Amino acid sequence: MKFAIITHAPHIVAQNQYFAYAPYVREMNVWAKQVTELIIVAPTSLFEKSEIDVSYTHSNIKFVPIDAFDVLTFKGIARTILKTPKISWQIYKAMRSADHIHLRCPGNIGLLGCFVQMLFPSKPKTAKYAGNWDPKAQQPWSYRLQKWILSNTFLTRNMQVLVYGVWPNQSKNSKPFFTATYKNQDGLPLLPKELKGTIAFVFVGTLVKGKNPLYAVQLVAQLFQKGYDVVLRIYGDGEQRSLLEQYILKHKLERIIVLEGNQNQEILKEAYQNSHFVVLPSQSEGWPKAIAEGMFWGCVPVATAVSCVPFMLDYGNRGVLLEMNLETDIRQLQTVLGDESGFQMRSKKGSDWSRTYTLDAFESEIKKLLQS
Repeated sequence: MKFAIITHAPHIVAQNQYFAYAPYVREMNVWAKQVTELIIVAPTSLFEKSEIDVSYTHSNIKFVPIDAFDVLTFKGIARTILKTPKISWQIYKAMRSADHIHLRCPGNIGLLGCFVQMLFPSKPKTAKYAGNWDPKAQQPWSYRLQKWILSNTFLTRNMQVLVYGVWPNQSKNSKPFFTATYKNQDGLPLLPKELKGTIAFVFVGTLVKGKNPLYAVQLVAQLFQKGYDVVLRIYGDGEQRSLLEQYILKHKLERIIVLEGNQNQEILKEAYQNSHFVVLPSQSEGWPKAIAEGMFWGCVPVATAVSCVPFMLDYGNRGVLLEMNLETDIRQLQTVLGDESGFQMRSKKGSDWSRTYTLDAFESEIKKLLQS
């Protein structure tokens, strides 16, 4: 089977291999196990490979480099108009030669793919919408357009649309889905975590405004000011790193807030194993892997009620749903910190739940999709 991937993820070409953002590539490697050839249509990155980039494992890859573009500024729109015909033609040729078409949405390249795939109504297709599928979510117009196209069964004939969460009044082609990091065999016994000594919080994600890393810092800083022995380790990098560094220095938080930068999966695993809580005060998510990964290792999640996060946290029974009001959220955390048995219950429930969503289960679902 020739499997065409249409994606906005920037790819790095090095040593005759293709690298991209690790969580995305690891997922695509699972899909790739079921096919004989990968056709990857994606923009290339000018950056060097980092700790958060991994390579595809498939031995038969045809890579089609395309130009990246954006529609956020007037200049960006003007350049996009000029680039669109060539990119659309490249996508068309890849789809024409493929046995199965796979779109990665939301994203600018995915949006073009949504239009081009209409020319292939009889070909088997899947689309992975890795963002917030909540119909009430406030999102950019390009995201809303992709959701509208993907929900239209006439425009997406012979396509299954994989979404995070179960939402009312969904189209017949949408299928609740998930993603995974660990295998069944990775489910080692949890390390003991008691609310004694230093309480460890961990944040894993890109340091951008939408992820709200500053709010995570403020939460832990407030707990420290109230006399709690706490530490927050932040894994990731991004445009808000300098803002966080300045805030930490200004408020003399160097002892309790540690910026760890981008790290590999093994280091993140160790961080989860040794933390009590995983924090993600994000404005928008799809299926936040940091939350699922932390829960796998017994971290109690502290996250905003966006997308399918309330489902993941069982509406508060497996974690803490942030209200994004510092005073209110501190009270919530103080309640959990004052209840050892409640903390242990949330930790176990979360781990038990997360360990049902493994790579083994994910691969089984992929096989069903490609064989249907």
